Amino acid sequence: MAKVARQIVEKSGVDLDKLIKLLVRNAAAELTTYYYYTILRINLIGLDGEGLKTITEDARIEDRNHFEALVPRIYELGGKLPGSMTEFHDLSACPPAHLPDDPANVQEILKVLVEAERCAVKGYNEICNMTFGKDHRTYELALAILNEEIQHEAWFSEFLGEGPSGHMQRPADVKSPYTGKYLKF
Repeated sequence: MAKVARQIVEKSGVDLDKLIKLLVRNAAAELTTYYYYTILRINLIGLDGEGLKTITEDARIEDRNHFEALVPRIYELGGKLPGSMTEFHDLSACPPAHLPDDPANVQEILKVLVEAERCAVKGYNEICNMTFGKDHRTYELALAILNEEIQHEAWFSEFLGEGPSGHMQRPADVKSPYTGKYLKF
């Protein structure tokens, strides 16, 4: 644990216990979304589904990266991940992105994908609002993840016909353009 970092965050007026809880819940959402997006992506077949596979894969990999980026900050602040995967799954900030009853219905899969992203956007917005001007490191990390989650939502909502997103597909060699700097060692 980074003792000084924890003291600075507490002294700034951030409810540290609440922040750690939010970070852990969002980390759980990222890891479970990575898992569920694997299942959703596998079921994106046929003419309609094939067009979604690439962006679903981009979102899936970036959600795993978000998990990897969050974990060090959780521990720096004195938090920890639960010892049980079941407990971790069940405390997720977002509901599971389950495969719909009809796994061949691409529109229903899209609805699951966009709702998962909308939940993530809300979660990181809450963390940003809590840490803005108080906990610069957590704020910057949450903002980086928020930027990517907003792009994911825009991609999926565009496929639902909710209007153009203005976002382009990531180049094959680019993953987590905002969060990537937290993943380099």
